Amino acid sequence: MPISDPHDVFRRENLLRTLTARPIWDLLVIGGGATGLGVALDGISRGYTTLLLEQADYAKGTSSRSTKLVHGGVRYLAQGDIGLVREALYERGLLLQNAPHLVKNQEFIIPNYDWWGGPFYTIGLKLYDMLAGRLSLGTSRHLSKQETLRRLGNLKAAGLRGGVLYHDGQFDDARLAINLAQTAIEQGGTLLNHVAVRGLVKDAQGQISGVTATDAETGRSYELRAKAVVNATGVFVDAILRMDEPAAQKLVRPSQGVHIVLDKSFLPGNDALMIPKTDDGRVLFAVPWHGRVVLGTTDTPLDEAQLEPQALEAEVDFILRTAARYLTHTPTRHHALSVFAGLRPLAATPDGAAKTREISRSHKILVSGAGLITITGGKWTTYRRMGQDTIDQAIALGKLPAAESRTAHLRIHGAQPTTDHRSHLAVYGTDQPALQQLLTEQPELAKKLDDALEFRCVEVVWAARHEMARTVEDVLARRVRVLFLDAAAAIRMAPVVAALLARELGHDTTWQHQQVTEFTQMARQYVLPQQPATDEATS
Repeated sequence: MPISDPHDVFRRENLLRTLTARPIWDLLVIGGGATGLGVALDGISRGYTTLLLEQADYAKGTSSRSTKLVHGGVRYLAQGDIGLVREALYERGLLLQNAPHLVKNQEFIIPNYDWWGGPFYTIGLKLYDMLAGRLSLGTSRHLSKQETLRRLGNLKAAGLRGGVLYHDGQFDDARLAINLAQTAIEQGGTLLNHVAVRGLVKDAQGQISGVTATDAETGRSYELRAKAVVNATGVFVDAILRMDEPAAQKLVRPSQGVHIVLDKSFLPGNDALMIPKTDDGRVLFAVPWHGRVVLGTTDTPLDEAQLEPQALEAEVDFILRTAARYLTHTPTRHHALSVFAGLRPLAATPDGAAKTREISRSHKILVSGAGLITITGGKWTTYRRMGQDTIDQAIALGKLPAAESRTAHLRIHGAQPTTDHRSHLAVYGTDQPALQQLLTEQPELAKKLDDALEFRCVEVVWAARHEMARTVEDVLARRVRVLFLDAAAAIRMAPVVAALLARELGHDTTWQHQQVTEFTQMARQYVLPQQPATDEATS
């Protein structure tokens, strides 16, 4: 049954108590990104007792570093992956219904500089519209040169023949992750961030029967039992697989995608820009987001995954160089408000020959000999379907009793119809009145965290009390998103945020100073140096 007390439901001490109160869980999920949250919520929707453990924070990794699109994937259509596109477009429609405070209908424009571009993209996008069916967000159409230039005010006019407009979804990735965690807890699940799985537990027959885990805050260790254990750790799935089988073959090869955040002046209208073919065969997006513009992305294969991947100079240069071909007011390093990198969990190929952009983004579910269920691949848009398919697999294995998924029409925490996303408070959805009530009770919390930005002290207190934020980074990276919007401003805000958190969570000044130091060191990686690093420094 859902926990009913709205004041205590998200408190860490109450969630930690349930770890030892229950001798065995039906479902234990490792990983608090989009995939793990989708699995946990689907399990809870079917009535299973569910525990999720995340080593850092919800959406700390890939799930907070996307291009902010809820989409079918126009480029996957070009690759002929009709099944993936149809599935993603269906899930896009459900997300818009279930989280309308975070997901919105965004119009995209593809500019055409070749005579064949207009007919080619118009026909392709009509197929895109058709695959969306009754959940379509709108009809694509051809635009004249004049209308294209009017709508994309910073677009180069020389050689432009026209454009094609189509509809897709745009969202706040980390905010959706937080709201999914809240929804799962309200439904009766136990979800804990900053609790790392250290090992797998096996029974006398050698089958996975649980995990060992450590609370990063207290250092306390736990041995937790479960009927079904799911490895949903994204680019880190191999680390969990090797806890089960030390010689397990590598399942994932990370592919890095970099984004640069710019001032709104680089895309002054309401439309997003999609450049359909770059030098490396990908697409490049410029997407309005929280009053700024997200420009990206890249596709760089890496050998190893890390929690804080860093943009390479070649990736930054590629994005800026490509944008300069299309924009009259061209972005430079000086204009970058933030630069961030995320890692896609793509399938590892035995010979490493396949280009990462050509590897399917469909998800895959594997079951080890010891019964560890691993879900990998996929993307944010299909997180719900990934969760459903994973639980279906656990049922098929006999680990869980049969029950129907109920997530297709499950409203996500905060859901309310939202027609105006211009206010940064729109992401709080149905929580906005309670946020305002907190301001009424403590008017001093109306003070801005930094005079140059819109975010206020009340949001830090709210994040600590109701959104499970435990660190300065949790707040500035994934609750109010400042690190991704303006990294220098986030560094300036850190001392104020640390003081507010310390008061809420009962920490001393030593903790505050440590938090500011750690956050500042990490956040500097999001500030693009005015001069490129030397070859020696980047080698």
